[in-house]
Amino acid sequence: MTNNDILKKLRVALMLRDDQIVEILELVDFRITKSELGAFFRAEDHENYMECGDQVLRNFLNGLVIHLRGTKENPKNPNDVLAKHKAEIPKKDSTKERPEFKASAKDAEKGRGDKAPSKTGPAAKKPFKKNNTKTAPKVQVVEKVIYKNGKNKK
Repeated sequence: MTNNDILKKLRVALMLRDDQIVEILELVDFRITKSELGAFFRAEDHENYMECGDQVLRNFLNGLVIHLRGTKENPKNPNDVLAKHKAEIPKKDSTKERPEFKASAKDAEKGRGDKAPSKTGPAAKKPFKKNNTKTAPKVQVVEKVIYKNGKNKK
């Protein structure tokens, strides 16, 4: 697992934004811009992708400890800090009513629930009858293969 993967997983798990990560790194006097930080989260084939170095990850983890636990003089409860992060995340507006999906019936009568479809309409079909009078011999599709894995059997 690369440093970039670790940084991405921590970002998602702790629900951190780029500006929060920059603030965490500043707690340990490590300066980085949001654009430099964004390069770590790009796809590997992107032209501006940058590998996250050990120094950046080490400083982020040290800053994260201070961010969550606080200092000796000013201790914090990590659960309170995480709850604060969750509260800062904007919630999706679920008050909009989503249009209900209703499948259109192929036959106008078929879509009605109070009445059975007519037997004489355009959608009426004859029941399928299986004709067992003629049976074709089974054809072997795959031939039998003997696997030789290098071991001689005596």
